[in-house]
Amino acid sequence: MNDAPIGVFDSGLGGLTVWSELYKKLPHESLLYFGDGKNCPYGDKTQAEVTAHVDEAVRRMLDAGVKMVVIACNAATAMAIDYLRRSYSIPFIGLEPAVKPAALSSHSGVIGVLATAATLRGRLFQETSRRYADRVEILSAVGRGFVELVEADREHTSEAVETVARVVQPMLDRGADRLVLGCTHYPFLQDALREVIGAREVELMNPAAAIERRVESLLEQHDLQASADHRPEYTFLTAADEAYRQRLMTKSEQARQMNFE
Repeated sequence: MNDAPIGVFDSGLGGLTVWSELYKKLPHESLLYFGDGKNCPYGDKTQAEVTAHVDEAVRRMLDAGVKMVVIACNAATAMAIDYLRRSYSIPFIGLEPAVKPAALSSHSGVIGVLATAATLRGRLFQETSRRYADRVEILSAVGRGFVELVEADREHTSEAVETVARVVQPMLDRGADRLVLGCTHYPFLQDALREVIGAREVELMNPAAAIERRVESLLEQHDLQASADHRPEYTFLTAADEAYRQRLMTKSEQARQMNFE
C-alpha cells in the first residue's frame, strides 16, 4: 500500500480529460496534476525543448512525492517518454493515439487520426500506423487551433465548430467512421465534433479509459494502491502563474462533470 499521489502531467488543461477518469475510477487515490501552461502548446516544439519542460515538471512532482506519473500529453509522450523511463525509477504511463481499437472496430475501413504535428511524427504513431495500414486506410491531420481553443475556454463557440469542421470534414467526406482523438485537449471539443459529424455513425476514440485501466494495473503490479480508508487529496501545480493554477482547478471541476466519449 502507498498513499502517495499519482502524478498527471500535461502541457496545459488537456490532461484533465485523463485526470477526470482517474478521479472517477480510483476514488481512494490522491492526484497531483501538473499543467505546464507557460510553454503550451507542445506540438510545434523540438524534442529537446519538450523534454526539458517535461523533465522540469517531473522533478517538481517527484519533490512533491508522487509514486508514478501519467504523461497525459501525446506530444510529450512521443518526445520524452523514453528519456523519462531511462532517467527515473518510478513507473511512467504514456499516451499514443488509439489507432489499434479504431482500426479493429471500423466498419468503413477508413479511420481519421487528429493529433499534433509532434505526435504524428512520433515513433509510437508511425509504428502503430504501419501495423494496421493493411487493414484500414488511416487519414491523419493536425488539429490546427484545437489546443488554443481549449486553453482559451472557447470550445463552445461557433469559432470552435468552424475550426473543427475545417480539419474533420475532409475525413468524413472520405468515409471515416472512427475519429481518434490524439491529443488530450481534443475531448473538450466533443460537442463541436459532434455538431460537425451530425447524423453520421462516427465514433470518437478517447484513450482516457484505457489509460485508467493501465494505471490500475500498474498500481496492483507494484503494490502501490492507496489504502481503502485513505482520504484523497487533489493538488494542482503549474509552470505558469497563480491565475493559471486557478484555471486548472476550475477546469477540473468542468472535467469531472463531463462524460468524455
